[in-house]
Amino acid sequence: MTKRSIEAYDVSQRVESYDAAMQLMHPNRLKMVQVALEVLTFSKTAALRAIDLGIGTGYFTERFLNYFPNSKVLGIDGAQAMIDLAKTRLTSLASRVQFVIGDFRSLQQLTGGVGTADVVFSAYALHHLNRSDKEAVLRQVVELLAPGGWFVNADLIVADSPEVESHLQQLRLAGIMERAASSDSRFADSASTRRFLDDLEANEGDQPLTLAEDLDVLRSSGLKNVSAFWLEYRELVSGGQK
Repeated sequence: MTKRSIEAYDVSQRVESYDAAMQLMHPNRLKMVQVALEVLTFSKTAALRAIDLGIGTGYFTERFLNYFPNSKVLGIDGAQAMIDLAKTRLTSLASRVQFVIGDFRSLQQLTGGVGTADVVFSAYALHHLNRSDKEAVLRQVVELLAPGGWFVNADLIVADSPEVESHLQQLRLAGIMERAASSDSRFADSASTRRFLDDLEANEGDQPLTLAEDLDVLRSSGLKNVSAFWLEYRELVSGGQK
């Protein structure tokens, strides 16, 4: 994560409202994580070693540990506040998680001595990186993966065409306002919703890639069997195998 996005999340008020805001802005989050888990070609009884890039509130890690009950996760995040909230969410599952605070652009340093991983996964985190940094992180991911291991990512993309992107943004605004149902003043109308999203994305340094760019980055990092496993508008589940 960039320094700016780390600082954006290490704020108590921001963390407390994170999951509620995610439900408003990304109602497909559960579906995306489920798809990411289902495409992994491992037995559910396998004792997998996994890394969560940007563990956040522990949403993805919780589902991974329940889906693969004999597995363990190394959860990385740049914000202590997020790590604390993840521990609260995970309760007894937290005993199967090693928490690491740091910038996952320095992945090799943060995972020193851990050994190889069978799975590296991430959700709504890598779009904070520019393409160069994302490629550098994924090269480190490939080095850490065991042969046959998987990288899966649930994240945001941007349309190739400005006209299409503009239309998708209008659909996005309408969906957020409908789900907010006038109960949140931030989303009272399209203008206030747009301001909120613009401020949020500027504060967090969002830099989503296009679909073609995203898949190209995965391939250029050394992954094979690269695919877009699920796509709706501006949200994508992609991944590949070592």
